[in-house]
Amino acid sequence: MTYSVRQRIAAEVIGSALLLATVVGSGIMADTLAQGNVAVALLANTIATGAILYVLITAFGPVSGAHFNPAVTLIFALRTEVTASVAIAYVLAQLVGTICGAMLAHTMFGQSLLQISEHGRSGPAQWLSEVIATFALVLTILGTLRARPDAVPVSVALVIVAAYWFTASTSFANPAVTIARSLSDTFAGIAPADVPGFVVAQFVGAVLGLLIAERVFGWVRQESEQPSFSGSLEG
Repeated sequence: MTYSVRQRIAAEVIGSALLLATVVGSGIMADTLAQGNVAVALLANTIATGAILYVLITAFGPVSGAHFNPAVTLIFALRTEVTASVAIAYVLAQLVGTICGAMLAHTMFGQSLLQISEHGRSGPAQWLSEVIATFALVLTILGTLRARPDAVPVSVALVIVAAYWFTASTSFANPAVTIARSLSDTFAGIAPADVPGFVVAQFVGAVLGLLIAERVFGWVRQESEQPSFSGSLEG
């Protein structure tokens, strides 16, 4: 089935909003219940994020490709699977969706609608972590699309769950998510001043993931490719 651009953009807005509501909301809940135990709070935040990623990619993958991530959209634009105009619309939809998701989480937990995070996340170790996390995400998407397209939802959920724990940054791996989290002074937040370093690192990691995938997997887009993550192969 082919979906209209309007349907695909709606899927990106809704999916991005639900993703951020889960990341921020589970962070607030975990931080409240863990009573100062950061490891327990992070574990709860990780499980919730991985679970919602699996659900959202399964539900929206056939519609929009379930990008929910400007770095992922960039990769598929570079692979000419979405036109520049659709890619721009996707990125705007992702930004709107993630910001709305953060505000929704705040509202559910009785907090101020818009906040400015004071949670500092900066330095070479954090930036390298975001390069590696986004690299791993893109490599996982492209590799799984080639090997087992039906396994994309679980593969993406698992790589993010793993990266929460093997990276110093807890794996944002998503420019839209990073920007929205700067508007949440909660467990999941990031100070606005630290956003540019994260975003640059994420795009660097994404492009590296594409370049390596092309060589390791001999990756060339095929017309018969399944729609998960690439969406319908047209603008």
